[in-house]
Amino acid sequence: MSSLQVQLSDSLYKDLQVVSQRQGISVDQWVAIAIAEKMAALMGVDYLEERAKRGSRANYEAALAQVPDIEPEAHDRLPR
Repeated sequence: MSSLQVQLSDSLYKDLQVVSQRQGISVDQWVAIAIAEKMAALMGVDYLEERAKRGSRANYEAALAQVPDIEPEAHDRLPR
């Protein structure tokens, strides 16, 4: 496991202590989770961008053409 030293303002660190205590975890755990969540979000965007590059407008339109043009069921309708 690696270690990371970060400089935080006193007010930010106090807020971090309060939030992590409310969640019942250590400050270190809270920071590790926050970093993991941010990285997952950024990596997800990268993944979607790569998938989009492999996409095909023709394949999209062919798949869309297979969807019947009917009214949605009541539970699937958008509110007006």
